[in-house]
Amino acid sequence: MKRNPVPPFFLKLVGVISGLRVAVEGTRSRSNTFFLANHVSWLDIPALSGVTRTAFVAHDGLAGFAPLRWLCALNDTIFIARHRRSTVSAQVEQVRQALRETGALTIFPEGTTSDGITLLPFKSSLLSAIGTDDADIAAQPVWIDYGSEAAEIAWIGDEPGLDNALRILARPKPLRVTLHFLKPLDEADRRDRKALARGAQEAIGQAMKNRRECGEP
Repeated sequence: MKRNPVPPFFLKLVGVISGLRVAVEGTRSRSNTFFLANHVSWLDIPALSGVTRTAFVAHDGLAGFAPLRWLCALNDTIFIARHRRSTVSAQVEQVRQALRETGALTIFPEGTTSDGITLLPFKSSLLSAIGTDDADIAAQPVWIDYGSEAAEIAWIGDEPGLDNALRILARPKPLRVTLHFLKPLDEADRRDRKALARGAQEAIGQAMKNRRECGEP
């Protein structure tokens, strides 16, 4: 299915206006791909979309703001109700269908934004959308790395989204982010959803640890 080109272009433009400068390390899968990424800021979305043209899985709170809901709908976003366990099976089916239709779908398994320095536990409830039988779909961890500026731009705590956006837009210098496309998970890490969550978290965590041991910010 041909994707609407407007939302990825708009998201990339948002990144440029925000001063985002995106670098890429590693090789992204070119086949149908389920990206599993850590989550630091709303800037994660234009950064990833600009490089991969991915659609996203987002919590349903974003759907309450009409302009954002419209844009997300154009970008094939799947809205999920994080606190309604009774709808998980239906949400998994939505994710599975979106993977087939869009060719690239990103989920943030932490379920919320973190400080960019540590990882929150990866939730596995929606990861059963793919398994060992879906050999044509790559499951690729992505480390979104804001370097030494992660703590400054992270959207955490009770900070309103508008305040966070204005604070970032007021920055006098560009904001650099590196997208580390890590090795796609193998069959052992895809035997069930918990293994998938654990494999992605360990891969991103190890990449973060390696960078710190090298003395890089």
